[in-house]
Amino acid sequence: MKKKFDLLSTIEYGGCSAKLPAGLLSEVLSKLPVSTDPRLLVDVDTHDDAGVYKINNDTALIFTTDFFPPICSDAYEFGEIAAANALSDVYAMGGAPLVALNLMMFSQEKIPLEVFGEILRGGHDKVSEAGALVVGGHTIDDHPPKFGLAVIGTIHPDKLITNAGALPGDLLVLTKSIGTGALVSGMKNGLCSQTEYNRALEQMKQLNRRGAELAVKYRVSGMTDITGFGLAGHAMKMAEASKVSFRMRTAQIPLLPGAYQVFEKGSIPGATFRNLEFTGPQVHFTRGVEYNLKMLVHDAQTSGGLLMSVNPDHAGQLVQELNDLDPSGGGVIIGEVLMKSPRTLYFE
Repeated sequence: MKKKFDLLSTIEYGGCSAKLPAGLLSEVLSKLPVSTDPRLLVDVDTHDDAGVYKINNDTALIFTTDFFPPICSDAYEFGEIAAANALSDVYAMGGAPLVALNLMMFSQEKIPLEVFGEILRGGHDKVSEAGALVVGGHTIDDHPPKFGLAVIGTIHPDKLITNAGALPGDLLVLTKSIGTGALVSGMKNGLCSQTEYNRALEQMKQLNRRGAELAVKYRVSGMTDITGFGLAGHAMKMAEASKVSFRMRTAQIPLLPGAYQVFEKGSIPGATFRNLEFTGPQVHFTRGVEYNLKMLVHDAQTSGGLLMSVNPDHAGQLVQELNDLDPSGGGVIIGEVLMKSPRTLYFE
């Protein structure tokens, strides 16, 4: 029997942990001209999940892209996860994906060609699950491999959810557990079980579709998805865009089984430290927050959940409905929105 090609053998950093450090990205973006047009509803100014362009009074286009190196060994699973991650930016704004283009970097000299096909097949199946269409793409010869999508989605302009709408008094809801970066590192270093690692893979494949639908239904104030900059990094950008502060209780933040133990054993990926440097003095931890939890809220997530700012009258019902629809999900209230304070994030 022919041995399957292990994609993790090609990379040092995979998934969203391969992103440029957030601080460097912000520095570069701050020097670029900003596009202005009355039809441009969301641009790069607030570091939101996607750009949004109003076509008419009933339709706006959400346009986004995301790609990265392998996050797992199996080609089909890599395609699924990369596609789910790219689609998530549309869901994070309450939209529905419409069409997608494949983005592939692949070396046919170093990797069997059938791996190429399996990555594309995984991506295609996940896009189909989202009710969207793959309509083409672009490939270049490159190593190590990278895969992702450019995605266009739609939203009614009046139902658009951005990362700049969080309101004081809202409750913060997180829809997936954190710890994917920890468990990928743990698997590479033999510090977690296959079952724990597989649980992380299954979560990364999970679309944020139901969360997005409920966010629109319950008219959440603001939303973002949690990926490479970790829970703390993305929450900080959301709070800054909304001109508020967030308070989160670490005991209520859902962790993937085994993630805490990986960090406790000392296997902390470099991306975690880069994210910690990015949030810097904007984040305050009370003395009771353990070091490993402090690091886990900075763990780089791949295809993570949605962080929602929800009216307190609706938050409990939203979480209940989300978990009824998907018992394997991690919908939890983890904190609340404060008036703008000296620090942007408070973890207790």
